[in-house]
Amino acid sequence: MVLKIFFPQCCNRADSGILLGRWLTGQDSAVVLAVIHYPFIPGQVKQYIQQLQAVSGVDLTVLGSWTLPSEGQQDLDRFITDLSSIFPQRPWIQISRQLDRTGFSCQVLVPDQTGEAAQQKDTKKNEEEEEDKVIFVHYEQMKVMLSQLHPIQNQEHRTEPSSELRKMFQTVACSEPLFFLDKYDDGPLKTTHWQSEGREASIIVELLKRAMVPVCCLVSWFLSVWTWIFNIRIFSVFPLSFLSSKLSTCVQLSYRIQHLRTLSSPRAAEGHMEFMRKANILVSVLVDVALGVLLMFWLYRDENISTLAHTLVPAADHVALQLEELLQWLMGAPAGLKMNRALDQVLGRFFLYHIHLWISYIHLMSPFVEAVLWYGGLSACLGLTFALSLLSDMVALFTFHIYCFYVYGARLYCLKISGLSSLWRLFRGKKRNVLRQRVDSCSYDLDQLFIGTLLFTILLFLLPTTALYYLVFTLLRMVVVLFQGVLHLTVDFINSFPLFSVGLRVCRSYRLAEGVRFRVLCDEPGSALHLLMEMNPLKFSSVLQTYRTPTYSCSPKDSWTTLVHKLFIGELVYPWRHKTTKTD
Repeated sequence: MVLKIFFPQCCNRADSGILLGRWLTGQDSAVVLAVIHYPFIPGQVKQYIQQLQAVSGVDLTVLGSWTLPSEGQQDLDRFITDLSSIFPQRPWIQISRQLDRTGFSCQVLVPDQTGEAAQQKDTKKNEEEEEDKVIFVHYEQMKVMLSQLHPIQNQEHRTEPSSELRKMFQTVACSEPLFFLDKYDDGPLKTTHWQSEGREASIIVELLKRAMVPVCCLVSWFLSVWTWIFNIRIFSVFPLSFLSSKLSTCVQLSYRIQHLRTLSSPRAAEGHMEFMRKANILVSVLVDVALGVLLMFWLYRDENISTLAHTLVPAADHVALQLEELLQWLMGAPAGLKMNRALDQVLGRFFLYHIHLWISYIHLMSPFVEAVLWYGGLSACLGLTFALSLLSDMVALFTFHIYCFYVYGARLYCLKISGLSSLWRLFRGKKRNVLRQRVDSCSYDLDQLFIGTLLFTILLFLLPTTALYYLVFTLLRMVVVLFQGVLHLTVDFINSFPLFSVGLRVCRSYRLAEGVRFRVLCDEPGSALHLLMEMNPLKFSSVLQTYRTPTYSCSPKDSWTTLVHKLFIGELVYPWRHKTTKTD
């Protein structure tokens, strides 16, 4: 039989006394929680243990004695030995430590069936035998209690854990009242154990909780009013509902409302995952607002908004001028290619007309650009994500003509590709069955084949001209989509990055543990085997995957490879998609 004793590291230098802890049921193991120092009154010790049991619900008991030799305590060993009759237990452990040695010497008193005698096994006499029967596992109480490796279950669903380590972790976690009960009070008993924040910190936390209750109620009322306003029928009509679903600013606003609704909930977090989720949301919101305030500080100093306003209009004119030169080049002989002159002139003049309309629109709106930037910059007080979302919408607005060019070219290109595919099936004696979604055999007469040949020839020779225009405007559209994609990915990163969890992983890695590891601490002759239990921290990749905040993404609805493929085959691609990314 191997007896395992989980011993706290903070008690290695404790004064002599008795060991307070718990025997693990079904296991030959004991968990030491504290050392009650000598002198003490046994009746007060029993009353103290009963109080702790009533508060924590843990079956605490006196495991044995702890001896650290010091001057003036010659009769202490005899007194501690006699305590086994005052605190009767199944085994009575007597642990002693010499100042010049690292390991402990252990004596185990096992009562017989009548309870009147005891068999003493001294490690000093049977060193090799005792090393096989007693193992000390040293642990840090703070890390074990705060690691959340084996969290405490609810009272309704609490079952006795089967694993030895799980029992040990839950014993330390449930004994939290022991670690701060008498930190500031000068009671009759002196103990050694890890000291938590104590009662003063608990009072401060309770005061903060009570102060946040009216704030949460106010935020919840404001959110309910906001939701009621936007649930009015007028906001569900087609233009408004369509714009609200496509504008990145509206999507980010709804996402922030979900954040505030989660944070203002009066219900406390039920488990570790929900607590980490709320903490990550709170930290991400605070960081987002702080970055937005810094952006506002930069915008509204040294007239930077005026500088930006006077830069945007010339930049828009320059882009329009470059597009005109590009269309003039396409209307000639681009790269020496032979184009269909009639179709080339029609498409070129058509797109030039739209560019002239856009230039007129820009010059019409130029007096209001500075005011739009000034009032739009105020959105940064809500967070940097709002400013980036507004910038994405402004980019979509100022490049709307490029999107129109891409839509015109893509529609014309798709019609020609579809016509060529149908006519190619006609030559092979096939046709598309729309009802069954398949290609069936079909017989055509001579007139149908002749007309199909003429149409196929016309579409085939007009295809290079159309494809060239489509290719040029597709590349322009890709530049805009990539820029908006960078903005959306930045917004998603700020919203979903678990900054609080990463900070815990860097500063207090034991708070996010995925297991334990053991290493030999001491294996001296004449003492038991000593192991040190250390926390195995969670990997950074696991932290990012486990504690990532679910987001309502504004990123492209497909991967970048699928997006590029759809752009080049002529499918209309919108750079927005509002989805919820769920995490386990």
